[in-house]
Amino acid sequence: MLSAPGFHHLHLNSTDPDGAIDFYTRRFPETNRRTTWGGLPALHAATDVLMLFSKVEAPPKSPFTSPATAIWHFGWHVLDTRATMEQFKVQTDVTLLPLYTGDGGGSVFVSSDTWPGSGGLLGRTLADVVEAKATGVEPTRVGGFAYAAGPDGAFWEYAGNQPVERFNHVHMWQEDPLCAQLWYQEHLNAPLGGRGLADLTEDTCVVERTPDLTFPGLEPRGMYRAPSSGVLFDDVSFGWYMRQGDAPLVSTRGYVWDHVALSVSDLDAWREKLVGEGVTILEDIYTLGDTRAFMIEGPSLEAIELVEVK
Repeated sequence: MLSAPGFHHLHLNSTDPDGAIDFYTRRFPETNRRTTWGGLPALHAATDVLMLFSKVEAPPKSPFTSPATAIWHFGWHVLDTRATMEQFKVQTDVTLLPLYTGDGGGSVFVSSDTWPGSGGLLGRTLADVVEAKATGVEPTRVGGFAYAAGPDGAFWEYAGNQPVERFNHVHMWQEDPLCAQLWYQEHLNAPLGGRGLADLTEDTCVVERTPDLTFPGLEPRGMYRAPSSGVLFDDVSFGWYMRQGDAPLVSTRGYVWDHVALSVSDLDAWREKLVGEGVTILEDIYTLGDTRAFMIEGPSLEAIELVEVK
């Protein structure tokens, strides 16, 4: 059995790659630096994570474009969410995104300023919000998660309070979150992430979306948070919820988040495995800088590049 791939990079489309790299470097100057990889401008983050950029002439489609793609946002662990938020507030090129609380259209900029999640979820239903108010549940005012927007219509999550500042996740939507977990386990030998379930089968992985919307969320109506699942590549998690709308997800290619990339040591062996398993090959083996790669399609049309790293 081939070892699970490592996380290699998140690939973005940008009208100004140099400006985008400068933007992210200024947000996290202690752990990010400018570099190049495979002939492309790149950001090098802590724990050897890369963000690669391709220059495009027209603005790429954003994560808020309809129809949606599988890749929703990327996320950073920070030492102190609230201190990071205060820093961002005075940085004029950063836009903080409101999290709607479900309380009469109210919103906050960090989740710890509203009621904590319940029932094992990171949010509360409207009924749970009413109960929290009635029973005197208070926000923790410590840590939490928050979102900010940047170049090319991209946005990211920052969450704490964590021991190390680093790029730590790619958050996705999936048509069937538990079936996506099974796909990543079977085809990419991925270990489970924190939300994964053991012993899934094709007969048990299809689970209906829980009908109750939860808060806080980036949309005023709230968001669906169950079912959820995810896997892990190195120390970067791929976590996902079910798609939020009724329209099927579309390919990530051409959007600001174009694809994710995983590292493997034997590209030919991985190609043989995936072709034998009927996985869709989007682009067959090609040269990428001084190495080789090929691109496959994930269960919800997310593009996944496998990069050979000896």
